[in-house]
Amino acid sequence: MKVLVIDGQGGGIGRQLVAAIRETCPDAEITAVGTNSLATSAMMKAGAHLAATGENAVLVGCRKADAIIGPLGIVIADALLGEITPAMAAAVGQSRAKRILIPVNHCDNLVAGVGKQSMGSLVQDAVDLLRSLQGEACGL
Repeated sequence: MKVLVIDGQGGGIGRQLVAAIRETCPDAEITAVGTNSLATSAMMKAGAHLAATGENAVLVGCRKADAIIGPLGIVIADALLGEITPAMAAAVGQSRAKRILIPVNHCDNLVAGVGKQSMGSLVQDAVDLLRSLQGEACGL
């Protein structure tokens, strides 16, 4: 399974996702795309197989991925303090890949029903969803 992890700002969520996916889904091929070089670097250090930075990398990655995972803002134009361009949000939203979005109440985007779960708990829920998708892909 080809997994695209997208993150921005400091890459903290993406770093946690990459590490958890490597541990939980060892057969997944992880491509990390940061909206900036700091985010990309954090995800590479966490063990992504491939990495790139910027808008075009998001557009290309979304065409090749089986699953896309990242904070909710990756589908909202101008989110992550403006790091998500309209083209990036459209590429994620229009991709044939399954999207696993982490509900984060930041940057003026508030998600109703999201309690005070820790980021670690949200990351683990996201990785559990990815693992179930991977099982479906393998016929398990």
